[in-house]
Amino acid sequence: MTRYNNIVILSAMADTGKEGRPAMLMHKELLAEQLKDPSFRKAWEESEPAYQLKRLRILKKISQEQLAAKVGTRQPSIARLENGEGLKNLTFVRRIAEALDADVVIHVVPRTLSESMAAKYLRPKRKNRKKAIART
Repeated sequence: MTRYNNIVILSAMADTGKEGRPAMLMHKELLAEQLKDPSFRKAWEESEPAYQLKRLRILKKISQEQLAAKVGTRQPSIARLENGEGLKNLTFVRRIAEALDADVVIHVVPRTLSESMAAKYLRPKRKNRKKAIART
């Protein structure tokens, strides 16, 4: 059992589960079941940026202490960020991303969007932008 962002995630510990199926498959099935709960899904989606930052830090083989030194903060601040508690400050997240040689991308999408609106909503590529604006 794993606790992440105040949500308990159950996972199979053995290599194989019932009927000899791999534990990873059981984990995916369990996660799919848990994601049906709206409160779980919301917390899961909110934890994604923290997960991505932690994953990138680990892939680059940088400790929390080393990352904190690069950013000019202390290790507990990095730990809080990776636990999903420190995502309230976009400037701090950008500093972490910069230290990890990454970009922060924010994507705002309307909750309801008809197909005809979707075509207009999509932003054209930079070089064709003036032509696209002139057509509308």
